Amino acid sequence: MEDVRDQEQAEQQSQPLGQDGESEIVTEDATLVHGEPSQGANGPPKVDSKVEILHEKVTKQIIKEGHGQIPSKYSTCFLHYRAWTESTGHKFEDTWDEQRPLEMILGKEKKEMTGLAIGVSSMKSGERALLHVGWELGYGKEGSFSFPNVPPLADISYEVELIGFDETKEGKARSDMTVEERIGAADRRKMDGNDLFKEEKLEEAMQQYEMAIAYMGDDFMFQLFGKYRDMALAVKNPCHLNMAASFIKLKRYEEAIGQCSIVLAEDENNVKALFRRGKARAELGQTDAAREDFLKARKFAPQDKAIARELRLLAEHDKAVYQKQKEIYKGIFGPTPEPKPKRNNRLIIFWHWLLSLFYRLFRLERHKAE
Repeated sequence: MEDVRDQEQAEQQSQPLGQDGESEIVTEDATLVHGEPSQGANGPPKVDSKVEILHEKVTKQIIKEGHGQIPSKYSTCFLHYRAWTESTGHKFEDTWDEQRPLEMILGKEKKEMTGLAIGVSSMKSGERALLHVGWELGYGKEGSFSFPNVPPLADISYEVELIGFDETKEGKARSDMTVEERIGAADRRKMDGNDLFKEEKLEEAMQQYEMAIAYMGDDFMFQLFGKYRDMALAVKNPCHLNMAASFIKLKRYEEAIGQCSIVLAEDENNVKALFRRGKARAELGQTDAAREDFLKARKFAPQDKAIARELRLLAEHDKAVYQKQKEIYKGIFGPTPEPKPKRNNRLIIFWHWLLSLFYRLFRLERHKAE
């Protein structure tokens, strides 16, 4: 079996599954930071950069610079965002939490996304920004009482990250693509990611993998059966696995575990997913869980040297921990004291003999008196 330590290389590139040539993929040299945005759930991030007025009702402050071009009209943009109502600070949407980036075709966005689209159209690949959008370009006078829940007349703050975009002439949405077109589009992004991965451009590679995965959302996968599902998984799973390999290289082990677990939910015996999750768990000190993953992987790849090596390293680690604990406890309690030999006290023996002699004489004199 192929050695699973080929995490240093990208998954083998497959041939494109469509030749329609509908889009030109724009790949920038952005240093993209994936994962959680800069602030937690306490509200929008505090930003000190210059305020750019994009529209009467839309302003932007850059949190992190991007690189390259900005998208043109009808570009298909992939982005993550968090949204808060400015009056209450209520967070009503978060694609980072959902692990599902939004696909937006500029010029064809939903009405309530108009302000967000204006902001995105000014951003470069890899850029992260804080947008302030007036209610007129958001959810309007009525608001939204379904999902997301937004009150009437609510101005909105967005923290947005543009993952990347495709320049498309037709502006074709995923929902308008055939299954083959959608899998083919994802496959091309996967192959671009593989090229970047091999060049050690890990952040840019993950950008392409995430764009590919966006074409393979849960709603799409749920509809697939048989050969089409197999075709989709053959594109989707390698993206997750190479994202896991990238996260391990970047020492972002929790995120690597998450990517492997997604693959294992579909294929519980996937050796590469088990191996890479084991590696990440071992780095986090989760040795029991790591050993469980490695042992399961070894069942399906008994001759794999990398798995054997990791199990050996875990055994050596356990032995070292045991020896260290043994030394610690020895230092706390000290060595077990040896019993001291009892010394014979001659004076005590003499007094015992003398008392017993007086006692016998006393009884003898008493007996004569009677």
